[in-house]
Amino acid sequence: MRHLPGPLLVVWDGAPIHRSALVRDFVATQATRLVVERLPAYAPELNPVEYVWAHLKEHELGNLIVRHAYELDHQATRALRRMRRRPSLIRACWKQADLWP
Repeated sequence: MRHLPGPLLVVWDGAPIHRSALVRDFVATQATRLVVERLPAYAPELNPVEYVWAHLKEHELGNLIVRHAYELDHQATRALRRMRRRPSLIRACWKQADLWP
């Protein structure tokens, strides 16, 4: 939150960690700045992150061959950074999930 000014919208699934008392208390203290929208229990088609991961796997890393796990980690990190510099791609993931106006 210290790196992003203004109000923030957090969209997340119903993972147990998101329902913990620690998270619930933190969100309550940030009520003026943080808005949380929870997805239904199992609805990957509504989660824009699923479309980001799908793009990553199909287009960025689809034909990648590595010998070691650290190489995959490095390449995935690089690909995510490239994707981060493409706002139209990120907006498309939100649009696909019917969350973008």
